[in-house]
Amino acid sequence: MNAPDRSDTETQAWLTLLRAPLLGPAGLRRLVTRAGSAAAALAGIEALRREFDVDPAALAWLRAPDRARIDADAAWLAAGGRRLLTWLDADYPALLREAGTAPAALFVDGDASSLWLPQIAVVGARSATAGGLANARSFAAHLAGAGLVVTSGLADGVDAAAHAAALDTGQATIAVMGTGPDLVYPRRQAALAERIRDRGALVTEFPPGVPARPDHFPRRNRIIAGLSLGVLVIEAGVQSGSLITARLAGEQGREVFALPGSIHNPLARGCHLLIRQGARLVETASEIVEELTPLARALGDRLRAHLAAPSAAVPATAQAAPAAARDADYERVLAALGHDPVGLDELALRTGLGVAALSSMLLLLELEGEVGSSGGGRYQRR
Repeated sequence: MNAPDRSDTETQAWLTLLRAPLLGPAGLRRLVTRAGSAAAALAGIEALRREFDVDPAALAWLRAPDRARIDADAAWLAAGGRRLLTWLDADYPALLREAGTAPAALFVDGDASSLWLPQIAVVGARSATAGGLANARSFAAHLAGAGLVVTSGLADGVDAAAHAAALDTGQATIAVMGTGPDLVYPRRQAALAERIRDRGALVTEFPPGVPARPDHFPRRNRIIAGLSLGVLVIEAGVQSGSLITARLAGEQGREVFALPGSIHNPLARGCHLLIRQGARLVETASEIVEELTPLARALGDRLRAHLAAPSAAVPATAQAAPAAARDADYERVLAALGHDPVGLDELALRTGLGVAALSSMLLLLELEGEVGSSGGGRYQRR
């Protein structure tokens, strides 16, 4: 896919909006869709600020942005092999666009076209056992050999093993990062990141220079889930971030697979929990390939249609972003939240939901602007 025919003014406007504090992906998607372009949204922000309830901190930034910071972001993009894929671009990944909490834009270092290929997320524990790492390598190699792009989060353990195994088969792999595109976390994966950049893509919603923060990784996980046809969990504790990825995938209608393990292995308990909740128990990679092949073919048909009309307008699905699905659990969380900050443990008592489930649900509600974080793991309605 070719880079979009986007003016410098439009790119600068996007970079300015993406740096605005407290604007958020959902608010930014609605704002640029309403205005028709990032430049129009920025130019008309005074007229639109009440309609979109733009936070005062965001408004202050948009009125007087740090031009040196924006110029530095533009300079990073200007280097070869880098893209800013925005919500208004026809090249924005089709599957991710359908996720209710899709980012407003993605910084991509590497082959941006790989984001349209059929992907399987392979995730699991950072402190995986030797058996877990062996399974990650074996499954990732088989899945990559079958034509699926392995997507993960560049973390230690299962993530790194899956990325490396896919590369070793000569196939692409995609790493979704919880930092800016110019930073690698953890640093010991820098060499692996270079291999991924050369063969696949490094992807993030965070602008250059943004460091790792704990709240960035659940946000990274929802991109991993949104890009993929399915998620395979290799090993995970019951409080693992991998379970957040799996839950988000399930809520987006994606397939969830889990490997069973020994009842004596604490890193098998998260997988067993997923299986009890309806994830498919798998013992071989062939089972996953068989399940995902029809979905991969359908995505391939969409890619061929997209490539046949490179000048097509932004897909109709970009005109609106679905809000977080409203099931009984979400309503229970909203009812339990007040306008005073409350911690996860107290919310768990009020709702009867587990902390892992609450974390993923609060992430969706926060991205949609209905819930705010007050720090220290405390949340309140906005």
